[in-house]
Amino acid sequence: MFRIEAEVDRDRRDLLRSRLRETNTAASPVLAALRDTPAEREAPLHVWALDGAGDLAGGLVGHTWAAWLHITYLWVDARHRGTGLGTRLLTEAEHLAVTDRACTASRLETWDFQAPDFYRRQGYEVVGTVPDYPPGITEYTLTRRLT
Repeated sequence: MFRIEAEVDRDRRDLLRSRLRETNTAASPVLAALRDTPAEREAPLHVWALDGAGDLAGGLVGHTWAAWLHITYLWVDARHRGTGLGTRLLTEAEHLAVTDRACTASRLETWDFQAPDFYRRQGYEVVGTVPDYPPGITEYTLTRRLT
């Protein structure tokens, strides 16, 4: 017999994460080889663009892990869109990921009304879609090999 609970419990969450990590490590030689290496740890990667007044004009927030750059957010202020700033931010993040962190690929998620076409122009390919996430919107997962 089990008692099922639905509550936020950080201690149980951490225990579950630890046990899942152990299970995954035992099941995957690739993950086992990553353990206790620098590539195992997520490292934040942020790139900022400031205008002449020092205000935020755009930015990219992501992290690197296991030779991958994962872009979480890329935003450019409406006044600066169409100037190439988004491309500059993305290019700089990819450059840092390759040269400083030995990344070989990049991934991100974007919604259909955001920037899938922008990322395609930058060489990213759609590898997955989630329709109606949230309802009425399609989420895309895109990847790109970095050189």
